[in-house]
Amino acid sequence: MLALLYEWLIAPFDYGFMRRAAVGSLALSLAAPPIGVFLMLRGMSLIGDAMAHAILPGVALGFLLAGFSLPIMSLGGVLSGLLVAMLAGSVSQMTGHREDSAMASFFLISLAAGVMLVSLGGSSVDLTHVLFGSILAVNTTALILIAAISSVIVITLALIFRALVVECLDPLFLRGQGMHGGLVHGIFLGLVVLNLTAGFQTLGTLMAVGLMMLPATTARFWSKRLEGLIGTAILLAMIASIGGLLLSYHLSIPSGPAIILLAGVGYMLSALLGRHHSLTARLRRRAAPLGAPEPH
Repeated sequence: MLALLYEWLIAPFDYGFMRRAAVGSLALSLAAPPIGVFLMLRGMSLIGDAMAHAILPGVALGFLLAGFSLPIMSLGGVLSGLLVAMLAGSVSQMTGHREDSAMASFFLISLAAGVMLVSLGGSSVDLTHVLFGSILAVNTTALILIAAISSVIVITLALIFRALVVECLDPLFLRGQGMHGGLVHGIFLGLVVLNLTAGFQTLGTLMAVGLMMLPATTARFWSKRLEGLIGTAILLAMIASIGGLLLSYHLSIPSGPAIILLAGVGYMLSALLGRHHSLTARLRRRAAPLGAPEPH
């Protein structure tokens, strides 16, 4: 029994590429879920998906200029994502349209432009690598970059945490304290872009948002407190990352989709069995005597 457990859970990490993939995915699991939690609380869940596609033209342009140079592609992704965020905000302010509708428009333009650029400068294999990533191909340079970006995100989130919470709950109070809500919002969008840029190498631009949003939405079924949401989301992301890598290794399936699908399975099970807002919780509440306290 112990030999079987070792063979399934420990032995795969004897290989360097599996260890690098595990460290990279765990670093992303620390940085991405808290951002997903705040996106969910701010009613901006789909903005994360739009921003994931907004980085694609910059990544594609970096690929055209320098090939698969991760620093250049990452820099292009950051600049492209920030540019799209600023353009969407400017269009929203000048025209009065909602920011999410402007972001959706730019997301479609960015997706088409990025795919066109990669197709012009590479093959279908290159396009697949950019869109879906390859976590098992992460090298030392990529690992250092992912760890550095994740560290910056975690530290910055810690510095603006209170302002971010207040801005979610009461933006007018934040303004009354002399802090500009737009600045906090801008920094937060910058963190979203940075996180997606770190994730594209491992999960691709199409699925990088998955590790950000799925654990965050799943955590909603298990906790009602902010610290509980963040802690649960990080734990779920780590389980999905390591579990997805092991499934990928043993079943010879793509690692990125395995991680996201495992996170999706966690979401569906939580929707059925979670403590709050799940099907089981609703049935339990109906069956409970009138006036019985809710579980916390």
